[in-house]
Amino acid sequence: MADLERIQSRLENIRSVEPILSALRTISLGSWQTAQKRRYAVHEYARRLMDILPAVAPHVPVPRQGQRTTTREAAASVVLVVGSERGLCGRFNRVVVDHGISHMERLTERSIRCELVVLGTRVSRIMERLGHPADYTGRLSITTLPSFEIAQRFTEQWLRRYERYDIDTVDVVHNTYRGIGQYDPVIAQLIPPQLPPGSSAELWPPPIIETDPLSLYLQVVRQWAAITLHELLLNAAVAEHAARYQLMEGASQNANRLIGELTLLLHRARQEAITREMQELAAGAGLIGPRNKR
Repeated sequence: MADLERIQSRLENIRSVEPILSALRTISLGSWQTAQKRRYAVHEYARRLMDILPAVAPHVPVPRQGQRTTTREAAASVVLVVGSERGLCGRFNRVVVDHGISHMERLTERSIRCELVVLGTRVSRIMERLGHPADYTGRLSITTLPSFEIAQRFTEQWLRRYERYDIDTVDVVHNTYRGIGQYDPVIAQLIPPQLPPGSSAELWPPPIIETDPLSLYLQVVRQWAAITLHELLLNAAVAEHAARYQLMEGASQNANRLIGELTLLLHRARQEAITREMQELAAGAGLIGPRNKR
């Protein structure tokens, strides 16, 4: 009887949890698909933005890389680590934390001063527990995807500091999407902006530029940096929701499997209990009993 009650209690608990797992799986699937569509739209916007460069670049004296000089004794770098605000995504946060700490250690070995910026309170707590408190911690939205305003605010601030020679580089450590439940931590250099090479073909008809080419070029560069950060944040969001979906899918399948196994065990336990009760009644009525020895 105790086994029957234990199986019944366990079956009821799993049946009460299974709808929650199914709901979380559905929400994760919807968030994953929405993040993918948003990332694709941002990527297309960035591609169209870069179509402006071939028309403007010939009219702008762009300095070559490597000419930047500073009077500071040591270089400074901002390391942005992008995590998640919610759990139920496995080792998503711990993987990006370990990668970010390794990157900062390599920069420190090269005498580069690191400024740690974290997006996601879960990553911030892990960093602090491992002895790497963040200089700045930002929260991500729980209900919506990372907005362009967040990326624009950060990039404008960092570009101003870059122009004042306060910092030399900004590196973004995030998990990039590789497939359902598959992601890899990567490091992307945000500042100085890594502009894609423009087309060398002569444009025809020749474009008409009615404003200062240098101002237009700088505006495109600033917009490109903000769009790049926004796309990186969305890429991390896609990886996060895909990882959560896979975990919820596996948990939902395991719950259904356990429900089937426990239901079968419950039926067997009930049959055995009924059989024992019938044997006890029959024995009490004298219908069955030990055979008399001769």
